[in-house]
Amino acid sequence: MNPVKHIPNIITSMNLLCGVMGVIFTMADRLDTAFLCMLAAAVFDFCDGLAARLLKAYSDIGKELDSLCDVVSFGVLPALMLFKLYTPDSASAFFGQPVWRIVLSFFPLLIAVFSALRLAKFNLDERQQDAFLGLPTPAAAMICGSLACFVARSPESFLAAWSAGPVFIPLLSLCICALLVSEIPMFAMKFGGGEQADFKTTAQRIAFLTLVVLAVIFVALLRLDGSLVFLLSFTAYVVMNLLFLFAPSDKSRA
Repeated sequence: MNPVKHIPNIITSMNLLCGVMGVIFTMADRLDTAFLCMLAAAVFDFCDGLAARLLKAYSDIGKELDSLCDVVSFGVLPALMLFKLYTPDSASAFFGQPVWRIVLSFFPLLIAVFSALRLAKFNLDERQQDAFLGLPTPAAAMICGSLACFVARSPESFLAAWSAGPVFIPLLSLCICALLVSEIPMFAMKFGGGEQADFKTTAQRIAFLTLVVLAVIFVALLRLDGSLVFLLSFTAYVVMNLLFLFAPSDKSRA
């Protein structure tokens, strides 16, 4: 038995461990630490594929394990973080709310369900080798996690005021759920190993990286919390893909 082939699966398992730790910190009202766990899970999620390519240690179990881990780290964890952000700390305060507000409180949990659907769809869809159809679960998780972290660290911000309101978090949850299972084409930051990117995809990647740099500069100049960089960057990723839906294709230019 070659132990090398198990290295990618070990790295993938670390993704799951970080996701579980993030859930624990979320339930302990440490949303900022939970987001750090999510970031660590994302690093392991990237490294397992990289290790599999470098070691040529692909396996069917690795593919399935990756999706199972992603359900926790990028499905359950962000759903619970938004749920915790939206709901009161005590049970008496939670159940003392109007019934409609209690019902809305459970909307963020739908993100876990739709993330699982998204991952199952991705595993069966052969069209998503070099790009995505629908919002990738890590991107959706980063939007939710960075928002929760920023609000936890910046309780006086306008995002904290929006999150405390009755509409923003449930509406955001529904939008993310819809994007996860949509058929909207979304570019992937994949370089090499696939087909050569066309002009449109290359332009999208360059524009996205430029926006990330601008987000870093903006946050640094205003001395805001670093989690805002992730929120701005991945929100820009969604907006860019929606805008490029209406951009003329290469065929229409010909």
